Amino acid sequence: MINAAARDAAVSPSVQERRDGYLALSAVAGPGPDLDHVEDRSVPGPAGDIPVRIYRNDAATGIFVFFHGGGFTIGDLESHDEPCRQIASQAHTTVVAVDYRLAPESPFPAAVDDSWAALTWIADHRAEVGGSGDAKIVVGGDSAGGNLSAVMALMARDAGLALAGQCLVYPGVRSDDDSASMTENGVGYVLDAQTMDWFMEQYAPDHSDWRASPILAATHAGVAPALVITAQYDPLRDQGAEYARVLAAAGVPVTSTNYDGMVHVFFQLGPLLDAGARCVSQVAEFAEAALA
Repeated sequence: MINAAARDAAVSPSVQERRDGYLALSAVAGPGPDLDHVEDRSVPGPAGDIPVRIYRNDAATGIFVFFHGGGFTIGDLESHDEPCRQIASQAHTTVVAVDYRLAPESPFPAAVDDSWAALTWIADHRAEVGGSGDAKIVVGGDSAGGNLSAVMALMARDAGLALAGQCLVYPGVRSDDDSASMTENGVGYVLDAQTMDWFMEQYAPDHSDWRASPILAATHAGVAPALVITAQYDPLRDQGAEYARVLAAAGVPVTSTNYDGMVHVFFQLGPLLDAGARCVSQVAEFAEAALA
């Protein structure tokens, strides 16, 4: 059913119709839990204000900076509202979701620039967004958001910004991918190779730039401990698993989990899929431990 809905959403030729279709697909999960505080605001960015949404319950500890998926082209604060609420509730933390600029209006590296601007602003204003002045920070996201989280972890290491963890849910870490899973799962699933090609045409990354393909960074030593989640029937499965191995080889503590039987977007559909709910809970548990 998810695959069929995704195919129906993807036949539309326009960017806006694809965005509307993705939002409709994510909305089938329904609303997330009520929280004590949910606030929309903005933070300064390199091309104007960046919208963010802050989620927290009273007595929240630490800050989870969340970057949504959607191939750098679709997705927004609404498409990932439900899992952000779940993470804030289950991890007992403040979640700050970042609505970075999208392609094709703003191609690479606009999403990276906005994400870094938001992360550094949050780090400088921890008490203002609901944490203590010395609150720990983790970054995380799914798909394109996993890519941005991996890039943020590398940039934070280089800038001397300590992060407590990075949660990478089926991350895209190689913008030019010819792995086995891209072929095996390239047709018939919610995310297919043709859609991946379309996303990359809009985002227009430099495939040799590690900010587009964080797996190409000169070294991964010293980045934050990582949780890497992959899905069996996802074209991105193999590159996510490879990234987990690269991090581990660099001495980074890594927890890696592959969810059998799952397709891309299952993380967003926890209310419908037991595995999706387990995935969100795994992210929340990892974040809560890192932020303690």
